[in-house]
Amino acid sequence: MMDSPTLPVRGRFRSLATRITVWYGVVIALTFGAFIIVATDGVERYAESVATKEMATNAATFDKILELQARQMRTSADVLAADFGFREAFALDDQPTITSALESLRVRAGAPLAIMIPLQGDFISTGAPMNATEQDALWEAVDSGIDRGVFQVGGRYHNAVAAPILIPDLAGWLVLARPLDAAAMRELARLAPAGMSARIRASGPLPGGIDLSQASGRAPVETRLDGERVLYWSKPLPALDTSLKPRVVLRYELSSALAEYNPIKYLLLALSAVGLTLSVLIGAFVSRGITRPIATLENAAREISRGSRDTVSITTDDEVGRLADSFNSMVESIKEREERITHIALHDELTGLPNRKLFAEQLEFALGRRASTHRIAIMYFDLDNFKAVNDTLGHPVGDELLRAVAERLRTSMPGALISRQGGDEFAILIDQIEPHAKIALLADRVSAVFHSAFQLSDHRLETSSSIGIAVAPTDGDCPDELIKNADLALYRAKKEGRNCSCFFEQAMDLEARKRHQMEIDMREAVREGQFLLNYQPLFSLEKNRVMGFEALVRWQHPLRGLVSPAEFIPLAEDTGMIVPISEWVLNEACQRAGQWPDDIRIAVNLSPVLFKNAGLPLLVMQALDKAGLKPNRLELEVTESLFIDNIERTTAMLNALRDCGVRIALDDFGTGYSSLNYLRSFPFDKIKIDKSFVDDLATDISSQAIIGAITALASALGMETIAEGVEDKDQLEALRAQGCSNIQGYLFSRPVGIELVDAMIADMRYTQAEPNDAAEPARARRVA
Repeated sequence: MMDSPTLPVRGRFRSLATRITVWYGVVIALTFGAFIIVATDGVERYAESVATKEMATNAATFDKILELQARQMRTSADVLAADFGFREAFALDDQPTITSALESLRVRAGAPLAIMIPLQGDFISTGAPMNATEQDALWEAVDSGIDRGVFQVGGRYHNAVAAPILIPDLAGWLVLARPLDAAAMRELARLAPAGMSARIRASGPLPGGIDLSQASGRAPVETRLDGERVLYWSKPLPALDTSLKPRVVLRYELSSALAEYNPIKYLLLALSAVGLTLSVLIGAFVSRGITRPIATLENAAREISRGSRDTVSITTDDEVGRLADSFNSMVESIKEREERITHIALHDELTGLPNRKLFAEQLEFALGRRASTHRIAIMYFDLDNFKAVNDTLGHPVGDELLRAVAERLRTSMPGALISRQGGDEFAILIDQIEPHAKIALLADRVSAVFHSAFQLSDHRLETSSSIGIAVAPTDGDCPDELIKNADLALYRAKKEGRNCSCFFEQAMDLEARKRHQMEIDMREAVREGQFLLNYQPLFSLEKNRVMGFEALVRWQHPLRGLVSPAEFIPLAEDTGMIVPISEWVLNEACQRAGQWPDDIRIAVNLSPVLFKNAGLPLLVMQALDKAGLKPNRLELEVTESLFIDNIERTTAMLNALRDCGVRIALDDFGTGYSSLNYLRSFPFDKIKIDKSFVDDLATDISSQAIIGAITALASALGMETIAEGVEDKDQLEALRAQGCSNIQGYLFSRPVGIELVDAMIADMRYTQAEPNDAAEPARARRVA
C-alpha cells in the first residue's frame, strides 16, 4: 500500500522517449532557469552599477556646486575688497562702515556669515558669532594661504572662501561662508536621484558599524540596516580649518532602487513557464528583448562614466523600454544640470552677460584666430559716479541700472562680445576689425548708450561712462596684457575728467609702474619716518609781525631726494595713506607749536579724505592734549573741494571741529564755483586768497578789484584774510591798499626747517620787522 504511489512514477520514466522528454524538459528547464538566474543577476548587477555611477556622478556634481558657491562668494568678496570706499574704511579703521559693508556683502552674496580679518586687530563679523578657538583656526588657515574650504562655526559646517584685502599690500582677508547644515544638504540633494542623501562628517563610524575610512575607497561600501541594503561612499572636501578632515558622505538606499527592477524579474519568471514549451522562440525573444537591450544600457552607462552624454535608442514598450526611457531621462537630467552649472560659472548672474572668465577665454580664442591684417579692440568702461547711485538710492536701484545698461549695450553692439567684469565695470571685445576702420567710432557708439536717461521702475537716471581702449596687436598680443592696458587707459580717462574715452599709450604702463613703486616707497616712508615738516611764516600787516606758521609736509626719499608734495599727496589720498601721514603731521606740528610763545599759531592743511572719518575731531583733540597746545592756537585749513561730495556732512564735521575750539580757514578761495555758498554755509575764521589772484596784482586791475571785493566781504563777515604767494613789494603794497590783513610768501620767507623757525621766533622777541623795511631783505635771507 505504501509503495504503490511510486510505481506509476517509475513507469513514466521506463520508456526512452519518456526519459528523453523528461530529461530534455529538465535540461530545458535547467537551462532556462539558469538563464533566468543569470539575467536576474545581470539586472541586479546593472542596477548596482547604475547606482554606483549615480553616486560618482552626484559626488562630482556636489563638488561642482560647492566650487560654484565658492566662486560666487569669492567674486562678491573680491569686488568689496577692491572697492575704494571699503579699502579706505579699512585703512581708517572705520568699523561702522566696515560692518555695514560686510552686512551688505553678506546679503548680496546670500552668505549668512561675513568676516573681516585684519592683519592686526580684532575680527569683524556679521552673522553667526565665533569663539576664540574658531577665530584662531580661521586665522591660521588664511595666514597659511588657504582661500577655500570647509570650517566649523558653532558646531556647524560652512563652505567658505577667503579673499585678500590689498591696499595694495596684503592688509587682511574677507571671508564669506554658507552653512552646510541639514537644510543645505537637503537642498543640494534635490539634484540627486530619489533615495540618495548627503551629509558632512569629519570622524566617527557610519551606521552599520562602517568606519569612515572604509567608505572612502574607489567604490561604495554596502551594509544592511533593518534588513535593507544601503550603500555608503565618502569623498574628502577641502578644509579651511586644517584640524578638520571633512568628507561628504553619500547614502544610497539600494534596496529601494533594486525594487524598481522587480517587474523585470516577474516578467522573466513568467517567460520561464512558457519557455518549457516554446524554448527556442522564447530563447530568441529573451536574447533580442532582454540581453541586447541590457547590454546596450550597460554600455551606455559605461560611456556616461567616461563623459559621454548620448542616449540609447531602445523603443520597446516593455519593462526594458521603460528602463531605457528612465535611463535617457537620467542622461538628459545630467546634461541639463551640467549646462546650468556651466552657464552659471561663465555668466554674470545679475545681467546675464558673460563674466570675466568667459571674456578672457573668448579673447584668447579671438587672438588665436586673428588674421595678420586685422585688429582686435578691447574697451573697458564703467559708469561715472555709480557709487553715488548706490549710496543715495540703494543697491536695488543700482542693480536695475546695471541691467538697463546691459540691455542697451546688447542692442547697440550686436556683433560684439559684451561682458560685465564686476561692480559697474564692463568690457567689450570686437574682433576682425579692418586695418583702416576707425576704432574711435566704436567708442562713440558705447558713449551714445548713455546720451539719453535710463527710465527705471521708480527713477529716471542720467549717467555717463569713461572708456579705456586697447588694440591688438599694437597694445599687446595676450589676454592679460590687453586687459591690463585697457584698464590703464580707463584709469587715464577717469583721471582726465570722466565722460570720455582714452586709448592706451605705452607711457601709461610706465606711469602705473612708477605709481606702484611710489606707493610701496610711501608705505616704507611712513614706517621709517622719512617725512619732515617745513614751516612758512604768516605775517600780519595789521600787527606788523609774524603771527604764526603754516606746517608743510616734505618727503625726504633716501634715493630720490626731496619728493614734491604735488607728486605724492594725490597718491596718498587715493590709497588711504593720507590718513597716517596727516595724523603724523598734526601731532608733529602741535608738538612743535607747544614750545612757541602763546601768541604764535600753527596752521595745518587737512585732506578732504580725512572728513570721511567720523573720528577726526577726536584725533585733533588728542593731538592738542598730547602737545599741551591751546585749541585756539591751531588753525585747520580746508579747500573748497571738500564741499563737493556732501555739503551737509562737511558742514557738520566743521562745526564739530569748531566746537573743539580750533580755528578754520578756507584755502584757495576763489578757485571754485560756489565760494559764496560755502561762506554762507559755514562761518570761517580766515579766507586764504589764492596765489593766482596775487601773481598779476600789481598790473591787473581786475585782480585788484577781486581782492578788494574778497577783503570787503570777509570784513563784513568778521573773517580775516591772508594772501598766498606774495613775492615782491608791489604785490605787498597793493594788498595793503585793498585791506588784506595777512600775507604769506617768498617776500618774507620760504618754507624753512624747525631750527630756523626757532631762531626767527627768538629774533622776534627783540625786533619787529615790516616786510617793506630796508631791514627786511636781510632777515629774509637769514631765514630763507
